[in-house]
Amino acid sequence: MLLDANVAIENVYRSDWGRIVATLIRLYGDFELAEEVAQEAFAAAVDQWRYSGIPEFPRAWIIQAARHKAIDRIRRRTRFAEIGADIDGNEIPDDRLRLIFTCCHPALAPEAQVALTLRTLCGLETDEIARAFLVPVATMAQRLVRAKRKIRDAGIPYTVPGTKDLPERLDAVLTVTYLIFNEGYVATRGGPLMRADLCAEAIRLGRLLRMLMAPQPPAETTALLALMLLHDSRRDARIDEAGDLILLEEQDRRRWNQEQIAEALPLVEEALRWGLGPFALQAAIAALHCQAARAEDTDWRQIVRLYDLLERVQPSPVVSLNRAVAVAMVEGPAAALALIDSLAAAGDLENYHLLHATRADLLRRVGSLEEAAKSYTQALALVTNNSERRFLERRLREVGLVIRGQTSKSPN
Repeated sequence: MLLDANVAIENVYRSDWGRIVATLIRLYGDFELAEEVAQEAFAAAVDQWRYSGIPEFPRAWIIQAARHKAIDRIRRRTRFAEIGADIDGNEIPDDRLRLIFTCCHPALAPEAQVALTLRTLCGLETDEIARAFLVPVATMAQRLVRAKRKIRDAGIPYTVPGTKDLPERLDAVLTVTYLIFNEGYVATRGGPLMRADLCAEAIRLGRLLRMLMAPQPPAETTALLALMLLHDSRRDARIDEAGDLILLEEQDRRRWNQEQIAEALPLVEEALRWGLGPFALQAAIAALHCQAARAEDTDWRQIVRLYDLLERVQPSPVVSLNRAVAVAMVEGPAAALALIDSLAAAGDLENYHLLHATRADLLRRVGSLEEAAKSYTQALALVTNNSERRFLERRLREVGLVIRGQTSKSPN
């Protein structure tokens, strides 16, 4: 019973934390209170479910328990007034949309907008968010505290803004939605490579945003939805039965979700007709991958050209890293290594494991195996996802075997 209860609680936490917190913020209008009572409700579930059994509607149980704890706290503050009628656990459909617009209020700094959304909507821990931003945990903790205080003190409303205010908030909301998707696409830490619940949540938000901006949604809103659908279409082919990572060029493309691809491709065309924004360009790159029946059919030259445009529209070290990967497929690994080494020298991606993993792969391909082993070791020191870790460990072992084989064959 204890094991079953713990598994059930973990599943509810992973899949419903954002919904629960969003509902509590709607009811009580206080970010810190909502997070604290949600955590207390989960702790209460650990104690009660092991003896009384798992309730029929676990999320509703957590919300109701959190409500009772919130009411007790408000009473103790002597400011209590009964808020809201009893609920059945099905929060109004826009709760999470309201939450993301609140987190992305222009009164908050951009990095605070993203961090607060990842904490409240996705349930990421402060240390996970700090790693994503490449900043110390204490720095991120202070950002979150200041953001919540700003929302409270400024009286920022918990609502979807009106039509005239949507444009100034939309860019931040789109960025945060994509970051939610990315956390699902490659989980920051833990065992599984992916968190399908976060990918599904981001796609759901993307659809809502596009509907909200109807009848003529901005091109980037359409492009983001297409981009997420195309990436998510490859989900089932990205890992093997053991949960280990399968690289794009090695995936069984018959396992790609053709319905999602068929939905996304017209959206890519629609977005590109209206402009070449960052999401539109990334969606165009993803579309080229999904349209290739075999890995060797991929139009890498066109992908490099699209990355050239993306670097001009949205320059970033990560974009340059991805462009280098494409360059390797067109001009060879040596040309890409020169680009990677320049990125490494700049230092912006020093703590980004994929820089070192990419460099290791390129070094392996040009035959610099000892240097490749060093870069794989650097990547392993930084990676926090177990599926990625196993992949890198396997590559390091393979390189080590070749090195030892070469050493044993060398003359004395």
